[in-house]
Amino acid sequence: MHNLVIDIGNTNSKLAVFNEKTLVDYQVLHQITPAVLSGLIKQYEVSSSTISSVDSMNEALEQVIAVLKSKTTYVPFSTKSNTGIKNHYQSIATLGLDRWAKVIAAQRCYPGKNCLMIDAGTCITYDLLNSAAEYYGGSISLGLTMRFEALHHFTERLPLVSWDNKETKVPDGRDTITAIKNGVLQGAIHEVEGFIASYNNKNTGLTVLLTGGNAAFLLEQLKNSIFAPQIIHDPYLVLKGLNEVIAFEYVQKN
Repeated sequence: MHNLVIDIGNTNSKLAVFNEKTLVDYQVLHQITPAVLSGLIKQYEVSSSTISSVDSMNEALEQVIAVLKSKTTYVPFSTKSNTGIKNHYQSIATLGLDRWAKVIAAQRCYPGKNCLMIDAGTCITYDLLNSAAEYYGGSISLGLTMRFEALHHFTERLPLVSWDNKETKVPDGRDTITAIKNGVLQGAIHEVEGFIASYNNKNTGLTVLLTGGNAAFLLEQLKNSIFAPQIIHDPYLVLKGLNEVIAFEYVQKN
């Protein structure tokens, strides 16, 4: 049984095909077209699908869902989707679907563990699912690109500094450009370390799941830290959560 799951983010869309729990295809697209969806569905004989989107319902999203409904068993995904998590978040209506998908992935893929999920994307989010499968929420912080843009936007003389997340070294601040890079990148690194340290104080045997577009950069910076043994880089965490929703729905109906 092949499942097609889609995560529409702020910048790109990620598509994945799973054969049960095994990822067999993964694509990152700027825009999803009905032709791409139909091709994947036909190629893998996809039986079920679901989607998570940061966007409100619009024409493009409606077209994507229409294709999924017409060619697969479509499983709607929302914060009401629950695989057995005790959700104590106080404003469920505003809880991001990508955050909730990560919580589900942690519960299903790392059962019985205290899991801190760090998603380094447009924003950096921190969410904890404890070993009793209880979720209370977490934190939302500025992403790296947003930090560079904010420095430029809210000052008159600081330039907008471009940064490639494939860069692995943090430069010394020897001029304005490198000083901005050093401040933004070191600030984010220390923030992440601070969050991990804080959650370690409250949760024994903490597993840190690092995901998102800038996760590889942070992983490189943290590889020699005291937290390195706790960190698992899981770039497909949201997609795994969506796939688990489909699997759970299938078991419930059968």
